[in-house]
Amino acid sequence: MRNYLLSGVAALGLVAFAGAASAADLPARKGPVLAPVVYAPAFTWTGFYIGANAGYAWGNIDTTTFGVLPTLEDPEGFVGGGQIGYNYQLGQIVFGVEADFQGADLKATVRDGLGNSASNEISYFGTVRGRIGYAFDRFLPYVTGGFAYANVKSEFATPLASVSNDNTQYGYTIGAGLEYAFTNNLTAKLEYLYVDLERESVRTPFGAANIRVGTDFSVVRAGLNYKF
Repeated sequence: MRNYLLSGVAALGLVAFAGAASAADLPARKGPVLAPVVYAPAFTWTGFYIGANAGYAWGNIDTTTFGVLPTLEDPEGFVGGGQIGYNYQLGQIVFGVEADFQGADLKATVRDGLGNSASNEISYFGTVRGRIGYAFDRFLPYVTGGFAYANVKSEFATPLASVSNDNTQYGYTIGAGLEYAFTNNLTAKLEYLYVDLERESVRTPFGAANIRVGTDFSVVRAGLNYKF
């Protein structure tokens, strides 16, 4: 009897050992290893940028009456140039500063039947402005305003003499725009600016009169910026 009991215990041990060995050969039941989820950083308007723009402008010339010479007409024409600036985003509010320089081709000439003429031209202008906008993710509507300057030329001519005046005039600008970020670095904008310059005193032929000329103009332009 004792021998039978020992034989049974030994057999049970062999079965348990064989079961453990078989279990060790089975594949592990752990779940698949998942790669960590990487989220793209949220877009921000903060940073320096540089860009270019082009558009159209039309002006208004305000002069006093001065005898038989024709008065200056309102100029219009194309503009184009570049801008540089910096934005800082705080929550959804975006604060910025921008400076731009524009070549311009705003011209107008008027003649009368006596051979007299008056012409004027804005050949370039620039602005230094603050900007404040409210970001809807990649959309940025904004308002802007600041300092402006422009080169304003005027010429009065008669059959006997002519006088040309070339002045840099200073003033202010206000406007608004909408900018959209196509990528994290490339943005496009559409912008309107109103520029009002101080009055300047200009000469007429033969010293007939020194007149005061006021100049203001509007600009609509589209631009592209590269944000660093």
